[in-house]
Order: sequence, then structure tokens, then C-alpha cells
Amino acid sequence: MSRSAPPVPAPAGSQRRGLALIAVAIVLTALNLRTAVTSVGPVLEEIERGLGISSGLAGVITTMPVLCFALIGFTGPALSARYRDAHVLAGALTAMAAGLALRSAAGGFTLFLAGTVLAMAGGALGNVLLPSLVKRHFPTRTGPLVGAYSTAMGLGATLGAVGSQPLADATGSWRWALVVWGVPALVATAVWLVIPGAPGVSRQSHTAVHMRSLVHSPTAMALTVFFGVQALQAYVVIGWSAQYLRDAGLSAATAGLLLGLNSLVGLPLSAVIPSLTVRPRLQRPMLTVFVACYVAGWTGLWTAPTGAPWLWMTLIAVGMGTFSMVLALIGLRARTPETVAALSTVTQSWGYVIAGTGPLLVGVLRGITGSYTGMFVTVLVSVGILAVVGWISTRQVYVDDEVERSVPGWSPAGKCTDVLQTAGVEAPASASVTPDGGSPRG
Repeated sequence: MSRSAPPVPAPAGSQRRGLALIAVAIVLTALNLRTAVTSVGPVLEEIERGLGISSGLAGVITTMPVLCFALIGFTGPALSARYRDAHVLAGALTAMAAGLALRSAAGGFTLFLAGTVLAMAGGALGNVLLPSLVKRHFPTRTGPLVGAYSTAMGLGATLGAVGSQPLADATGSWRWALVVWGVPALVATAVWLVIPGAPGVSRQSHTAVHMRSLVHSPTAMALTVFFGVQALQAYVVIGWSAQYLRDAGLSAATAGLLLGLNSLVGLPLSAVIPSLTVRPRLQRPMLTVFVACYVAGWTGLWTAPTGAPWLWMTLIAVGMGTFSMVLALIGLRARTPETVAALSTVTQSWGYVIAGTGPLLVGVLRGITGSYTGMFVTVLVSVGILAVVGWISTRQVYVDDEVERSVPGWSPAGKCTDVLQTAGVEAPASASVTPDGGSPRG
């Protein structure tokens, strides 16, 4: 690795305060990662009427966040190589607030889409950078920290899902139901801006690894598909379940509450699943439970949508515990923060490309057939794929070791010149953490 002089150690009290501030910033950022997404589904019908668009274009709206997560996520390593992560995330969250304001003021589809792209910047960069920040600053507390920020992410998703329809009803406009989520984004921005840089740290202390070489790791490829198909499930739920329940005969408020229930059930699961995932013997039993809950929930929702919708949405919520699981696995399957950054970027960015096909396909098939059969076929097939790649992802191996066998010297590579094809992280903002070999338990 190519490094300049090592950072000057900060006093112990300063380190603790700095780490506490970083932890708060990570959690607040996670709170904002899904609000811009989940706030759309409950008022999708009103948005369609307000913008005068078809269900096919509504499918584009529900898919756009996922595609943005994929495309914008790839810029994370380049921005991290050039600027402090705190500044990257502060800028991304500011862009999110601006995008929320823009799409709430949009009078047509094009401007609404432009606002959506801008709003997704914070989510995309937060997705790929937070796992490496946890691995670097809290290497011995991976489970609890991933649990904390995935719980915050679930809480934000719940607030967006539950709050949107009541806000639209109270204000008389779906526009207020979208723009209000810019406020917590600005709060998170302020916290990142007050985090100090570490004494003696420069951009030359940045280390990087080639992302492209991860193609030589079967585990990295399995994690990418695992992330993609579980995200496909989630974004079909977020984008279409509320509308499906409304079309099945439930009121808009009830459909919104059921979507909120789905997110709410996931909150306690998000808090505990990462801490359980760091225990290798529990990973495959947990995966089996998640898959079974997905199958039961989707089948029930398909065959009896108004019979026990709360049960079906709850079962699907348990299945969606795969999200917290895969976030933890990203940190567990890599030895160093730099490799975590590379693995996180590849897994999530390409994973969201896979996920993006789901909501779009549902919208197109609904427009063609006038039914939701295509939605259920799509999600149930993806559950089968999830079971296979999840099984591979829970093998107790490191992607570093798999890549090293094909690309010797990859893991300790020095600073790369093509930052768009590398991934890395800056030195800690308040403490110097030397990555070690680690263990499969994190």
C-alpha cells in the first residue's frame, strides 16, 4: 500500500467523542436512505393523476430509485478517493433535500423524474459507503452498528410509508407528503459537517483496491445476486403492494397502514439480525426461515389479499430480514475496510441493477394484462434464486482470499490510478484503525 506519514493519534477522549459523532451521523444518514422511496407508494395513484401519466410511467417512477442506487453508487469510490467521506455524504444529503423539493414542485413527468434522480443521490452514496465506515471505525462492533443503522433505515422507511397518505390528506396535496422528508436529510447533513478530520491525514493516505477483480470471487458474485433479488422483493413491496391492496378493495389509508406495518415489523428484526448473522452456525437456519416466510406471505397475498392482509405483510416483512443479513455479510466476507468498500460498491450497485427490473416489470405487465399475476410470478421466482445464492453467500470464506488466488497481490495493492475502477476509504476521522486479518465472526 502507498501511504504518507501515519496520522497523528488523537487524545483518547477526543477519539471517543469523534467516534460517537460518527456513529450518530451514520444512524441519521441511514434514517434518510429510504424516506424518498417509501413516501411515493402510498400516494402513487394521486401522483399518476396529478402528473397525468400511465401505469407504465408509474412503473418507471417506482423503478427509478433502484436504478439511481445502482448508477450513482458506482461514483462513491471516486468521490471517496477525492474528498472526505463526511463531505461526500453531506453533499449527497443536501442533494437529496433539493431533489425532494424539485419533484414536489414538478408539474410534469420529466421534472418529477429529474427530482427523483437528485433525491436518490444521498441514498445511493449512503448505501455503498456506510458498510465500509462501520468496518473501519467500529471493526469489533460490526453487528451492533449494522443493526443500529439498518434499524434506522427501517424506521425511515416506515415513517415514509405510514406518514405520506395522512400528510397528503391533511394538506390536500401529495406534494407536501414528498417534500417534508427533506428536513431530516438536512439535519443529517449538519452532523457530517461538524465531524473533524483526523490530524495528519491527507488524501495520499487513501488506499484502494480494484473492484473489477471481484469477478474472480464466487462469493462476491453470489452476494451481488443475493443483494439484487432481496432488493427486488423490497422494491416491489414498496412500489406496488399499497396499490395492489387498493385495487383489491382496501382503502388508501388501510393500504398505507399495511405498508407501514410491513416496515414496522422489520424494525426489531433489523436490530437483531446483524448480531445473529455474525454467528456462522445461525446464518443458514435464518436464511431458511426468511425464504419460507417470503413464500407464505406472497402466496397468501396473491390468493387472499383481503382475507388476512396484515398476516401476509408481516410474513413478507420477516422475509425482508434478508436485507439486514446481507449488509452484515458484506462486512464479514472481506478482511479490510478497503475490500469492504469495493465489495459494498459492487454488491449494491450491480445488485440494484438486478432489483430495478422488478418494479418496472410489474408496471409493464400490469399495463399489458390488467392484472398482478406477473408481479407474483416475478417475486416467487426470485425467492427461489435468493435461496440458492444465499446458501453460497453463507460459506465461511473471504472474498480477498478468493481473488488473491486469481490476482496475486490484489489485496495489498497500492494506490490505483483509475479511481473509477477502484474502491477505498479515507483514514479514520477520529481514530487510526489498522485492519487485521479478522475472522468470519467480524
